Amino acid sequence: MAVWIQAQQLQGDALHQMQSLYGQHFPIEVRHYLSQWIEGQLWDVIDLENPQEEFKAKRLLDSLIQELQNKAEHQVGEDGFLLKIKLGHYASQLKSTYDRCPLELVRCIKHILYTEQRLVREATNVSRISPVGGMMDSMSQKYQQINQAFEELRLMTQDTENDLRKLQHNQEYFIIQYQESLRIQAQLSSLTTLPPADRQLREPALLSKRATVEAWLTREANTLQKYRLDLAEKHQKTLQLLRKQQTIILDDELIQWKRRQQLSWWVLLYLLCEKLAETIWQNRQQIRRAEHLRQQLPIPGPIEELLNELNSTITDIISALVTSTFIIEKHLPATVRLLVGGKLNVHMNPPQVKATIISEQQAKALLKNENTRNDSSGEILNNNCVMEYHQTTGTLSAHFRNMSLKRIKRSDRRGAESVTEEKFTILFESQFSVGGNELVFQVKTLSLPVVVIVHGSQDNNATATVLWDNAFAEPGRVPFLVPDKVLWPQLCDAINMKYKAEVQSNRGLSEENLVFLAQKAFSISSNNPDDYRNMTMTWSQFNRESLPGRNFTFWQWFDGVMELTKKHLKPHWNDGAILGFVNKQQAQDMLMSKPNGTFLLRFSDSEIGGITIAWVAENPNKAGERMVWNLMPYTTKDFSIRSLADRISDLNHLLFLYPDRPKDEVFSKYYTPPLSKAVDGYVKPQIKQVVPEFATANPDPTSGNPTYMDHGASPAPVSHPHTYGIYPPMSDSMLDTDGDFDLDDTMDVARHVEELLRRPVESQWGGQQS
Repeated sequence: MAVWIQAQQLQGDALHQMQSLYGQHFPIEVRHYLSQWIEGQLWDVIDLENPQEEFKAKRLLDSLIQELQNKAEHQVGEDGFLLKIKLGHYASQLKSTYDRCPLELVRCIKHILYTEQRLVREATNVSRISPVGGMMDSMSQKYQQINQAFEELRLMTQDTENDLRKLQHNQEYFIIQYQESLRIQAQLSSLTTLPPADRQLREPALLSKRATVEAWLTREANTLQKYRLDLAEKHQKTLQLLRKQQTIILDDELIQWKRRQQLSWWVLLYLLCEKLAETIWQNRQQIRRAEHLRQQLPIPGPIEELLNELNSTITDIISALVTSTFIIEKHLPATVRLLVGGKLNVHMNPPQVKATIISEQQAKALLKNENTRNDSSGEILNNNCVMEYHQTTGTLSAHFRNMSLKRIKRSDRRGAESVTEEKFTILFESQFSVGGNELVFQVKTLSLPVVVIVHGSQDNNATATVLWDNAFAEPGRVPFLVPDKVLWPQLCDAINMKYKAEVQSNRGLSEENLVFLAQKAFSISSNNPDDYRNMTMTWSQFNRESLPGRNFTFWQWFDGVMELTKKHLKPHWNDGAILGFVNKQQAQDMLMSKPNGTFLLRFSDSEIGGITIAWVAENPNKAGERMVWNLMPYTTKDFSIRSLADRISDLNHLLFLYPDRPKDEVFSKYYTPPLSKAVDGYVKPQIKQVVPEFATANPDPTSGNPTYMDHGASPAPVSHPHTYGIYPPMSDSMLDTDGDFDLDDTMDVARHVEELLRRPVESQWGGQQS
């Protein structure tokens, strides 16, 4: 069911919250009349913090305006005439509002859709599919428990609000009666100036009235004191539940998000933090009002001590809320956000955030509260940024779009640790004023570990360091301790999510693929997945020790496959056209039972980032004998010249993609269109591929005079040794004798630490960009 249909069925406070999402910035009528179109757009694929995405947002804005205009034009009749004018006005209004900042429109609509989804979920307590990415069904039960606690907090806060109003009303009446007692006392004092007869006549009545009022005041003072104590006890219970709820959201869910950074749970978490902030602030205001009432009418008793305790407790809760919700929303380019900034009106005094790069040892000292005020391990340019408030969504964030690392100072490395295993982190610091400068908090947050590299040859190994850390670090660990070995299934989960995120594909690694990888990692031939479940892989096996007979590690080989697929093979992987994780012997066994011309695509065992074609054909040297041939592996360099699909099209001896699909049925949609006819007497040349042993005797006459690229083929029994320079010799003047560097021309963090800050485990492994 469409979200808008469900949203219209909301009632009470939920309906009010939904309606409050709309206004001049985005009229509710636009949501209503374009509901299907709005929910059908891919709002979540646009990176709001990337200015280069603005053209996508502009395209959506133009489409939205066009849809409104089309809807307006189709209105007929008397009512239709008014609606036509109204929709036309909204089209002009939206264009005027967002034409210069189309990303704000995307931000606004994302916020609306997520909030509507949340309200529907709260109302129905049923897992639904989100219009922009999907809420995590596995979180539904936990979310319901959190929501039930919020409902209990809401009722408790409403109860204390009612009690506070009753207390205020009674106290105001008490003060009136107290003033009355003072007036009576003044009248009694004035009797002394009257003649004795008049005084005796009036004094008894005044004395009686004074006694009655004073008795009432004594009784009512005790009642007010009881009301105050009861209210304070209720606040104590509320704050206990608030602490418990805050612990669940901040210490459990927020920490998990910081490790995984999944977009779907992130949005829900943001809304929960806002709800928590709102509830905390309501209770703080109540406690302050209770304190004000006590000051207006001091009554001896324990209430003063209780209120001081409540004030201290709520301040601690707010401090924990602010410091915990100061988070890094995105790592490249860095975006820092205060989740509760809008609710606490922090933007009224816009804070500034400072970024500093620190070492592992400095991070440890920081978490021990040791004095590290001036400690850093380098110099970052453009490391200060003022937080911006977005009115439409109520978010407060700072975007470090142009940070550059100018200098880094490395520490002494331990044992076999290389420069690509040394971890740093970015420390973000700020100061927030809450409640009109009544409360001031110093806040700090650390980025996920980063590795600083100075040469492209280090990128692969640095990425391995960050992946291992992000995947296997325990919450609350000492920076930046990670286990030296992990169970194979744990590693499978990590590299599977990494593969899907990098390739941006829903097709991950199958069980057969993982068995192939296990065989490669452990040099074991078993095809039974159960044989690997209790095996462990060490960090050294992962990316220090070369695979048997190779000069590259397991990770280097896998990363090469991932990069090749991401850059050149993604559509074919998504189509299931690439088996990929198959060795030469397995390919031979699979193909020998198939007709001649059947082929498959597998990743090269011997070359990083290579893919080869294996096919079955007649042995030209022995009549009647068939054999499996393997083409020399293609790499990124080859595909930059001619695509895989075009190469397969060129090879006429390739007929069926394993097991039995005609190759044109699979690949024709990716073929490059044929060149146009010759113009002005010139014939356009073509580049085509040919395998000499299998070249067609009569090439296509319409293809002109092609220039062939020879590509060797080898039968299955033949192997071709290769030599790979994994780390090319470096003669880099930037490096000093200690392996440090100091650049006059600054190095852009977004360029040199790209893979490291951009790819936290599961941050984008759920299919999202950070």
